[in-house]
Formats: sequence, structure tokens, C-alpha cells
Amino acid sequence: MSDTIFNAELRFDADTQELLSRLNLESGGLVQKTIDAAVLRFCEDYVPMDTGALKESGYTATAIGSGEVRYAGPYARYLYYGEVYGPNIPIFEDDSGEPTGWWSPPEREKHPTGRKLTYATDKNALAGPFWFERMKADRLNDIIAEAKSATGAK
Repeated sequence: MSDTIFNAELRFDADTQELLSRLNLESGGLVQKTIDAAVLRFCEDYVPMDTGALKESGYTATAIGSGEVRYAGPYARYLYYGEVYGPNIPIFEDDSGEPTGWWSPPEREKHPTGRKLTYATDKNALAGPFWFERMKADRLNDIIAEAKSATGAK
């Protein structure tokens, strides 16, 4: 049996941008908006919850369609990485001898203390650090299905 060699040329009727647009895959297009919205929605169960401000900051700080989901607030980074940063100065509001809170001077550089944060799970059972990675491990197939649906492809 001999090898057969042939030349082939593929021609598309539309340019690349038109194809991307037809499938809603252009930068900032429907597929990216769908992915961003799905990430925010699925992360809701994983984001630490007290008043809901952190969860809501995902919606207000994210430009849907940018491909970058952000959570804003002075404590968002600490909650995401799950480690106490200091210096932490105890606050005593009673005579119990136990601190009732902590204060960190805003003008001083913060450093990790090595102590892990603990998360309340009464409002979000899945609340904890690295919420995006944990959500993605659980819901990636759901995000992909929504993105595929947004292309209009069958």
C-alpha cells in the first residue's frame, strides 16, 4: 500500500470576526456575558455571607462581559485567601478580659499571621476561602453548558 499525498484548501465564506460574531463569541459578546453571569450566580453559595455586601460587590464591581469577575471591599482579599492579616490590636469593650474585636491601623502594612479564618456557614453552607476555585470544581460543566447554549450551536 502506498501513501497518498494530496493538497487541500479550506475556504470560509465569512471572515473570522464574522464567524465569531455569528456564534456570539466576540470579545465582550453574549457568550462571555453568559459565563461571567453564571460565575457570579454559582459563586453566591460559596461567598462568605454576613450582610450580603460581599456577594453584591461581585455584581457591582464586575463589568459583565469583561471576562474578569471582581469582588470589592476592604476585606474581600482576606476572606478569599482565608488568612488573618495583621497587625491586629485587640479592642476591649467590657470588663471580661476577652477582646470583643480587633483593629488594624490603616497606615501600617498588613502581613499574613499564619492564622486561618473561620467562616460562618449558617447563611451559606459552602462559604469559605477560594470560593471561585471551589465553585468551578463543582459547577464547571454547568457553566460550559450555558456558554454553549449562548452560541446558538446545537
